[in-house]
Amino acid sequence: MSLSLENIPVAILAGGLATRLRPITEKIPKSLVPVAGRPFLSHQLEMLHAQGIRRAVLCIGFLGEIIQREFGSEACGIKLEYSFDGEKLLGTGGAIKRALPKLDEEFFILYGDSYLPIPYAPVAEAFHRSGKPGLMTVYRNEGLYDTSNVVFREGEIVVYDKKLKSPEMKHIDYGLSLFKSSVFAAYAADQVFDLAEVMGKLVREKQLAGYEVSERFYEMGSPTGLAELEKLLA
Repeated sequence: MSLSLENIPVAILAGGLATRLRPITEKIPKSLVPVAGRPFLSHQLEMLHAQGIRRAVLCIGFLGEIIQREFGSEACGIKLEYSFDGEKLLGTGGAIKRALPKLDEEFFILYGDSYLPIPYAPVAEAFHRSGKPGLMTVYRNEGLYDTSNVVFREGEIVVYDKKLKSPEMKHIDYGLSLFKSSVFAAYAADQVFDLAEVMGKLVREKQLAGYEVSERFYEMGSPTGLAELEKLLA
């Protein structure tokens, strides 16, 4: 029997400015961009519900109140809460730090433009088995869908770097991760920082578990990605 995910919330990072999708995203946030006739977020929430997820916290910023107005406190069978960036953009890590009071001791993190059609329960099981405070899913990308940024050897994340590229990097951060809230304790409340920074630190301390998935990822953060996803969901 696989693990029930009802008690593990998902933080969805949906606060970015989505500059690559302009002019569409000048008036609506990326999560509401139509894909196959519906706002992308509804596809994302349906997929999460099918995986057994029942709670999500949307980390929102630019035009975020439109998402809140449209989706309310429950959609697609998922209870929704909202965490606003506030006056300044806090970065992906800062946004999670701000959302912690609405999250639990452990939670998934998903990017607001990612569509990841994999089973989520085995990811949570691997996280619990690892005994580590964080887990990153990785995909053997070989530079195909985006720039590979992970060296993954014998089930371990050896290197993770989004800036420094090396030929050894065959894998990519797939876009789904799991964390214990304690990981974010060291950061100040309004500190601007990225999730990549948190992950990089955990990798150096050998505290980030790795879980390899075999299904490709989809994203709608770029015109190419949006067209591919449209085809998949149509």
